[in-house]
Amino acid sequence: MTTAPATTIRRYGIFVDGAFDAADDRSSIARNSPVDGRELAVYAAGDRTDALRAIAAARRAFDDGPWPATSSMDRARTLLRVADLMRANAERLALIEAEETGKPLRYAESDVAGSAELFEYAAGLAMAAHGEAHTGLGEGATALVVREPAGVAAMILPWNFPLLLLAQKLPFALAAGCTAVVKPSEFTSGTALELAGILAEAGVPAGVVNVVTGYGADVGAVLAESPDVDLLSFTGSTATGHAITAASAGTAKRLSMELGGKAANIVFDDADLDDALDGVLFGAFFNNGECCVAGSRLLVQDSIADDFVERLVAAAQQIRVGDPLDGSTDVGPMIHGGHLEKVRAHIASAESHGGRIAVGGGVPRGVETSSGHFVEPTIVLDVTEASPEFHQEIFGPVLTVTRFTDAEEAVALANATEYGLSGSLWTKNIDRALSVAKKLRSGRVWVNTTIDGGPQLPAGGMKQSGYGREMGNAGFEEFTEVKTILIREGKRSRAFPHIG
Repeated sequence: MTTAPATTIRRYGIFVDGAFDAADDRSSIARNSPVDGRELAVYAAGDRTDALRAIAAARRAFDDGPWPATSSMDRARTLLRVADLMRANAERLALIEAEETGKPLRYAESDVAGSAELFEYAAGLAMAAHGEAHTGLGEGATALVVREPAGVAAMILPWNFPLLLLAQKLPFALAAGCTAVVKPSEFTSGTALELAGILAEAGVPAGVVNVVTGYGADVGAVLAESPDVDLLSFTGSTATGHAITAASAGTAKRLSMELGGKAANIVFDDADLDDALDGVLFGAFFNNGECCVAGSRLLVQDSIADDFVERLVAAAQQIRVGDPLDGSTDVGPMIHGGHLEKVRAHIASAESHGGRIAVGGGVPRGVETSSGHFVEPTIVLDVTEASPEFHQEIFGPVLTVTRFTDAEEAVALANATEYGLSGSLWTKNIDRALSVAKKLRSGRVWVNTTIDGGPQLPAGGMKQSGYGREMGNAGFEEFTEVKTILIREGKRSRAFPHIG
């Protein structure tokens, strides 16, 4: 089944202090379809003045507004209303997400459903928020350890999961009582702006959430530099993460960074090979391969490698590439032309460094005359540590294959990149599973599954994949400050007994 594309160009202003600016009052950014180049949406090109105005609104809403002082139960009720409204608008949100990102519509639908669940889970955390009481400090002393909202939170987002990654941050900040300024990607701003309207409809007070569209140099840099922003949560490339860290250094604001990844998908000889085959394909080509936790490196044990790779290549040839609004599509186009050329350059580089292309690498059948940014799902064999593509994040439908002999070598290969965001392993040996999982330097490890989880489970990276956590109770705590209050019974101090 094919879903009809939107016929009207969507136009948005920025959202500050509870209202949208008129879209025609400023310079703009056009978003064209990665499928056929037609214009999908026009966003306001926010600038430094807009960013400062949004920060000021969030600052007022935190310092003087009702949201931080609102009871946790009332904040939770508001978040639950947001989740309900997201579901009521799910069809529109998913269509916008699919059109702007190029991801298959069924994945966009899953993203919307998962985002609503994250708002519901964060509501539960708000309901359960509590502190500690310490009564063992000696006679007449009681101490309270409380969690308070951390303040104004800035959120800078990438283009691959625009709504889902926002939902891994924003509801947790709101549950804690923070206010926010959101800077979505200039390529995929639609669902963040739609969510702003939903938040207002659900009863989130003006100024609590502000959305400023625009480019990183004009908006993102202001959020990093501003002393009125108390913490900044960023998802994106490691290089941009370093730039944000440098820009924010003078403010000492708290940073939470989910950066690049180069996940290994390790298949041992005792794995259920049918399950592993499905998992490797999904891990490599899900979301067009534009996924920071993509299993883009297959590490396969020598004793099964020939048969497993043969089956993998045959299966990859059946992947359907095309229009993301076509229900039969498995992989859509790359986000934009420049990114397509980057992916193609990686494929050429892998081949020049001794890799052997087993399938893919070119223009998919059926879209040869299209103006879309398509590339075939690609599997490159015989990739060694000497190849840049063993180490670099390609961020496209490209899987490299490397063989190993035993668990020790598999762990060494998996850990041989600068990244540490995620990894998967496939084995029926519980001892091996636990041993290898503990040795992998990754924030998440999946065993006999991949790109899996739920709102309860924290996500984040090690090494150059960043620091801080999203989701789970740890994701809630990222947006809080811990305060200690020590109380002693009223009695005269004896620090200076000679003072009358």
